[in-house]
Amino acid sequence: MNITQHSVATIHFTVCTADGTQIDTSRNGKPMEYLQGSHYLIQGLENELEGKQAGDVFNIDVSPELAYGERHETLVQVVPKEMFGDMDVNPGMTFRATTDDGEQSVMIIDVTDDEVVVDGNHPLSGLTLNFDVEVLAVRPATSEEIAHGHPHSAEGCGHDH
Repeated sequence: MNITQHSVATIHFTVCTADGTQIDTSRNGKPMEYLQGSHYLIQGLENELEGKQAGDVFNIDVSPELAYGERHETLVQVVPKEMFGDMDVNPGMTFRATTDDGEQSVMIIDVTDDEVVVDGNHPLSGLTLNFDVEVLAVRPATSEEIAHGHPHSAEGCGHDH
């Protein structure tokens, strides 16, 4: 069976940056299951998986526009440290911030005595990502999986709907 809209695929993957730095892998643990067409995966990877079948192995570079987007320097801002009150803030911490465009995740990238630099870009934005993928299994999704937008295991889906 080929991976098509509303099929459940089980894959092993390794993802690296263009310079070879490994970001994530499933190969040391449980393979990943996903519902094709659910937009669970980045668009470039989901596009490439379309039409593949169990046993297929491939490598793909996914450009930023089909991954986590380009970086936007306008999303890096310096804010007064007093906005965080008595909280001890450090680089690498993430927060939900209220902006003119609604809620947004931001990461602290620098802290001085008076200011905090926050970055609203996804940490992988602007990067071309290399995926090494092996398709292990493909099956039709159940009507319940399609309705819920994700695959269910024999133990259920792990949450209430």
